[in-house]
Amino acid sequence: MTGSQWTFANAVETAKALAHREISSVELTQLAIDRITRHDDKINAVCVRDFDRALQAARGADERLARGERGPLLGLPLTVKESFNVAGLATTWGFPQQKNFLAAEDALTVTRVKDAGGVVLGKTNVPIGLGDWQSYNDIYGTTNNPYHLGRTPGGSSGGSAAALAAGYGALSLGSDIGGSLRVPAFHCGVTAHKPTYGLVPTRGHTPPPFPPLPNEADLAVVGPMARSAADLSLLLDVMAGPDPIEAGQAYRLELPPPRHTRLQDYRVLVVASDPLLPTDTAVRGAIERLAADLTKAGVNVSRASPLLPDFAGSSRLYMRLLLGFLGATMPPDVHAGAVQAAAQLPKEAASLAAERLRGIALSHRDWVQASNARFGLRAQWRGLFTQFDAVICPIMPTPAFPHDHSPDQTQRRISIDGVEHDYNDQLAWPGVATLPGLPATAIPLGLADGLPVGVQIVGPFLEDRTPLKLAELIEREFGGFTPPPMFAD
Repeated sequence: MTGSQWTFANAVETAKALAHREISSVELTQLAIDRITRHDDKINAVCVRDFDRALQAARGADERLARGERGPLLGLPLTVKESFNVAGLATTWGFPQQKNFLAAEDALTVTRVKDAGGVVLGKTNVPIGLGDWQSYNDIYGTTNNPYHLGRTPGGSSGGSAAALAAGYGALSLGSDIGGSLRVPAFHCGVTAHKPTYGLVPTRGHTPPPFPPLPNEADLAVVGPMARSAADLSLLLDVMAGPDPIEAGQAYRLELPPPRHTRLQDYRVLVVASDPLLPTDTAVRGAIERLAADLTKAGVNVSRASPLLPDFAGSSRLYMRLLLGFLGATMPPDVHAGAVQAAAQLPKEAASLAAERLRGIALSHRDWVQASNARFGLRAQWRGLFTQFDAVICPIMPTPAFPHDHSPDQTQRRISIDGVEHDYNDQLAWPGVATLPGLPATAIPLGLADGLPVGVQIVGPFLEDRTPLKLAELIEREFGGFTPPPMFAD
């Protein structure tokens, strides 16, 4: 391969090439650095650059490879979401008052990536507090979508998704509570995997200035991002496993193998839209085409099932629990105003916005009852997965939307086939997998009018390898990542 041919090569292929000495880690790392230097003034994905240490790590990787050493990521350049601690680099989460906060040590997952031989190029941009499907803040500015610079790359792992689409390394680390892995993957035409809740330790994915203690933040996970499905498994295997602080020296958790290895053996339930939050023509059309293609390929495809949990009911429960968690860290005046507004809601108000307000105001008693309802939801999903291996459904209702930095998110709107909807109602589709803690793999399905579209593949609890394998098989059969034309060279 020539230098430019490595730009969009996947990590599995590149790791083999490194092991066979077809290219060096220093060459790969310099190629990525040159791309960032050449293109990132337009995209603004890599907000914290660590090029000197990256080249030093690459030289060390080449020495290890020359000695015959091997490692899953040995010599591979990659990026890390800004919200992960990387020793010696700023961790701000976009908060201006934290712009000078330097992490003293690596997040546990970053340590594992480095131990596996990964070469960290730098950190990628996020929205303030990781609280948006756009990636902008007053410290680092705005990240643009590589397919259309006037549109969002998604959030909150938007910088990571944009970096992958632009060819800045084959892998990135991200996080997800409201779709923050899957949404930017969808908007930038790359892949991501939201692991089963608790599978990957979150220590060091910590808002500054708090210490990097082991924690179990409700609903939140960290996970891998890439351009190909196979690369997600490569990085997940490095990241996953208990935190040794809490689990002795246990370091690996053996996940069950995928339920099937042949595409036609899968039993799949496909959902393309729902009246609660419809998908637009482009997204719905892409999912319908995939359903038709899977059927032609011999996959057992169903379009409805009484076993599927009610989307409206589970979405309302998710809004309550999510905002119950997020509301705990709101500034006191903001929280007090939301509680007051929630008290004035009519009892019959059933919109998702109403449920979000109620969530902020939840008492501990109410939260426990809502969380108990989640256990019932998990049981429903277990029942569904006795008849199906995966559920394919939307991630977001529309392709990447134009930048909208109006300060009050509750006043923003998203246009779906010309009809305006509440901006924050977009939480509903990511919540399908988030609320029950299920694994979900985001994959691209090509471009619609020049913008990426895609789906998420939701799998059974702790059976992450099933949606990952199905994603791999779909990619192999029908194609995957399409480079952005503006940055394809």
